[in-house]
Amino acid sequence: MSSSESLHGVNYAPPRSFGTILKANLKEALFPDDPFHEFKNEKLSTKIIKGTQYFVPICQWLPKYDWKKNFKFDLLAGITIASLAIPQGISYAKLADLPPIIGLYSSFVPPLVYAIFGSSKHLAVGTVATCSLIVAESIQEKVKPHDNMTLYLSLFYTATLISGLLQTALGVLRLGFLVDFLSHSTITGFMGGTALVICLQQLKGILGLKHFTSHTDVVHVIRAVIQNRKEFTWQCALVGVFFLVFLQTARYVRKKKPNLFLVSAVAPIAVVVIGCVGAYCFKAEKHGIAIVGKLNKGINPPSLKLITFDPKYVYVAVKAGIITAMISLAEGIAIGRSFSILDNEQIDGNKEMIALGLMNIAGSLTSCYLTTGPFSKTAVNHSAGCKTQMSNVVMSVCMLLTLLFLAPLFGYTPLVALAAIIMSAMLGLIDYDKAIHLYKTDKYDFLICMAAFLGVAFISMDMGLMLSVGLALIRALLYVARPPTCKLGNITDTAAYRDVEQYPGSSGTQGMLILKLGSPIYFPNSNYIRERILRWVRDEQSFENSKRNEIEYLILDLGGITSIDITGVETLFDIRKCLEAKSIKMILVNPRIGVMEKLLVTHFIDKIGKESVFLTIEDAIENCRFSLKSSGHTKREDVEFA
Repeated sequence: MSSSESLHGVNYAPPRSFGTILKANLKEALFPDDPFHEFKNEKLSTKIIKGTQYFVPICQWLPKYDWKKNFKFDLLAGITIASLAIPQGISYAKLADLPPIIGLYSSFVPPLVYAIFGSSKHLAVGTVATCSLIVAESIQEKVKPHDNMTLYLSLFYTATLISGLLQTALGVLRLGFLVDFLSHSTITGFMGGTALVICLQQLKGILGLKHFTSHTDVVHVIRAVIQNRKEFTWQCALVGVFFLVFLQTARYVRKKKPNLFLVSAVAPIAVVVIGCVGAYCFKAEKHGIAIVGKLNKGINPPSLKLITFDPKYVYVAVKAGIITAMISLAEGIAIGRSFSILDNEQIDGNKEMIALGLMNIAGSLTSCYLTTGPFSKTAVNHSAGCKTQMSNVVMSVCMLLTLLFLAPLFGYTPLVALAAIIMSAMLGLIDYDKAIHLYKTDKYDFLICMAAFLGVAFISMDMGLMLSVGLALIRALLYVARPPTCKLGNITDTAAYRDVEQYPGSSGTQGMLILKLGSPIYFPNSNYIRERILRWVRDEQSFENSKRNEIEYLILDLGGITSIDITGVETLFDIRKCLEAKSIKMILVNPRIGVMEKLLVTHFIDKIGKESVFLTIEDAIENCRFSLKSSGHTKREDVEFA
């Protein structure tokens, strides 16, 4: 490389072509984990085999499956989560005002599909209360289940199909980063608010009320309870409190002694069995305790004909599908990653999106509604010692046997038992400790969390989510529009230059102002960066003893700037003109490859001269020190920052 190309050691190589840059940017945006690194330098046949194993994980783990070593663990885990899936399936279906059998259907087909395409060996598939209530709330804006159950079911299946298609599309297009816009603070607040709403909804079952509100917010629910207080059934309340105490005690035992996880895992099915036996023996309906009612034997009937895109109703299905797609993805992927980390493993979020999406597409066509990886079931699956996705297959087989032979027996399940199961599960979703932690560590994150919590609790679920995501996006936009800049000073007896605010004892170099820019320079922040740099210059010039501290060089450390657009380049031209009027020369340090290419093609480097670009701050200072105009500046004199 000639000296003109590498003055001061800086690389002035010709800019890369547009195609090269686009390819690199797309690879970084869509394939940050380089998922196909194992395919390089392989034969075509090997690539086909590995490609099949990558996109269909069962082709990878099933041929290597150790039946003697692993199956006994997967069998125990599968039976355990099936015992949890039966009461949860019935309960969450009732929560969504669906026929209870739909909840059982939804734990049969989706786990099989996930076992084929899913990459997490811990994730246990099933319905969740949050998504059940979201879809129900959206669809009931147009259709009430008691008015037209067939249409109500059709819209549920349509919402599930839309959710599955969106999830699959996000995974195929490698757009998993969109889910990251649901921050942990948003999810914590949303889950907590939803749990509170669902708990209050269960007062209908616990108290034996016959009339209730269709609204989900706290105010309407409490008003409905007060207005219908004459319908209270003490028998229901007594049974409900007993079951709730029993379930919470089981959870407490598991928390204190994790090795007794089975106590908590089988508690819900125990409540259902006790409730069924009690209801049958004591004729519960005669005492004001309602039961689920008739459940027919048989596996899932096809539901393709029930999918509807009637313009009059499709809006609510689309809205519910989009919201639940994002929430179930965020929940399922986060839970899968959390348990994979415990075993020092890693899962591909985009592959999980495809698996969850295909699972819901298949479910929508086989009389299932939206499913994902609920935390409670996944935790039980992990605690039971599952080794592979085979545990989901075992659960599915258990559900098949239940549908074929045992379904009618669960028709005697008291609704109060289901209410107690739901309420117990929801109490565990209100994460007080996380909210307190957010308050202590980041007040804005706490505000985002509380916006979701209070919005869901007192307005509606979608409004609560929108408020929280809106606040989070405002924060993100503020970071973009108001990027960090800082003044650098030399730390005594070192060659390091650091933020003078963070290190007050650091010292500045006579006649020079050193600034560090910490984000890309784009059109939203270019004006702010120009004004902030000129303000730094003004403040430095007005510093006491200004004659002694006259600024002749502005050194900009661009190491933290990953990219710059044309507006950003024009901003640098403007800053240079303003500095020239003050007899101050601009110096650039360590521009990144993308920034350097843009500065070369816009001729900004030609304007300031290659002699004004350096690799390090130390090089820039040494070269500038000997040309300072002010007297006495030929040797280094430092000014300590107070």
